[in-house]
Amino acid sequence: MSVHRAGSPPALSLLRILEMNLGFLGLQFSFGLQQGNMGPIYSYLGAREAELPLLQLAGPVTGLIVQPLVGALSDRTRTPWGRRVPYLVLGATICAASLVAMPLSSSLVMAVSLLWILDAGNNITMEPYRAYMADRLPAADRHVGFLAQAAFTGLAQMLAYLTPSLLVLMGVGRDWVDPQGIPYTVRIVFWFGAGLMPLTILWSVFRVGELSLHIPPPARVGRRLLLEPLFELGHGMANLPRVMRRLAVMSAFQWFALWGYWTYVTYVVARNVYRTRDPASGAFHQAVLTNGQMAALYNLVACIAAFAMVPLVRRVGPERVHAACLIAGGAGMLVLPHITVAPFLFLPMLGIGLTWGSAMANPYAILSGSIPEGRNGVYMGIYNLMIVIPMLSFSIAMSRLDLGFTSFGLNLYERALGSDPRNVLTLCGLSLLAAAPAAVWTRGAAER
Repeated sequence: MSVHRAGSPPALSLLRILEMNLGFLGLQFSFGLQQGNMGPIYSYLGAREAELPLLQLAGPVTGLIVQPLVGALSDRTRTPWGRRVPYLVLGATICAASLVAMPLSSSLVMAVSLLWILDAGNNITMEPYRAYMADRLPAADRHVGFLAQAAFTGLAQMLAYLTPSLLVLMGVGRDWVDPQGIPYTVRIVFWFGAGLMPLTILWSVFRVGELSLHIPPPARVGRRLLLEPLFELGHGMANLPRVMRRLAVMSAFQWFALWGYWTYVTYVVARNVYRTRDPASGAFHQAVLTNGQMAALYNLVACIAAFAMVPLVRRVGPERVHAACLIAGGAGMLVLPHITVAPFLFLPMLGIGLTWGSAMANPYAILSGSIPEGRNGVYMGIYNLMIVIPMLSFSIAMSRLDLGFTSFGLNLYERALGSDPRNVLTLCGLSLLAAAPAAVWTRGAAER
């Protein structure tokens, strides 16, 4: 762990910034596996389309609980390895074990349970990673760091989505499935992810160690250890910088749209292009592979755009750049439900890729300059609430989950949208367009 006692952190070369963010390759590979495969896995195991959003609540709920608490705890943690590193290693270990077990799920209950464990591990890793990056870079270089994270996000998710199609090209049968109907391509790619995540995390934290900073003494074990992070969160939420309050409006529209897109895009492709609603059919398996190829393209666009945005952000500001990217993604989502020929599915991915690349970088660049010194963990965790609450809202509004003795959710997917995933994507496109003026609204609000 490097020693640094006062002033701005020392500048790092671009190579070191890339090494520091390499762990995002493994972390986002894991997220890409979830986005591309959990809906189909649930369908293979018997879930209905209207149940999918609530079955995927693990991500938003664990993000709501875990990231802010871990952020506050990591601000106050002192170990020989640093503040953030223990959480990064713990989270990566949990993720790796869950990724090994997930494609072996024998029931819907098992798959849902494993997703909760996997998302807990992902969220234990995610928030300290963002705080570690903000700790390690001077303010003038943080936008480069966040754009590097966005680039690795695009690259990792491109690989996660594309690998099943590559396996099929290499001879693994598209319709070769286990007794539960889960394709063996899913098993292979999940196990690859289980090795990639801890390897890249460890490379990052050992190649670019944390700085030794002035931080409060560690809390005593017991009630104070548990309550102080809650007090930190409460104080932070009561004293939100103005830019965070405005970012909350933008995030509400942005993440509602992205969560809905990830949940239902495969089912749009299956109906429009492959004319099927049957998850056990070969046509549905092909729809999953096609969506993986589409997502690989938009993640490639996100990866390239993240680097290309660096000079543009410096010139016109992250707020305006992000607004333009949101408009491009909104237009793509509005067009996609009307495409019935497979090759044309890839055109909207250009706009969606711009949105995704920008969403993983520019809001954090807007935010980072407004966070009080020494409280990156707390405020990055609070910002995560602005991501997961819109996801929760989508899940509760769209879905219905029958629990036997009762049902949960408003079920607008069936009641208002005709059980048609194409209508969901139209709603998501309009939501992204609404996020664009909210992004511009954050400009000039950076003072605390």
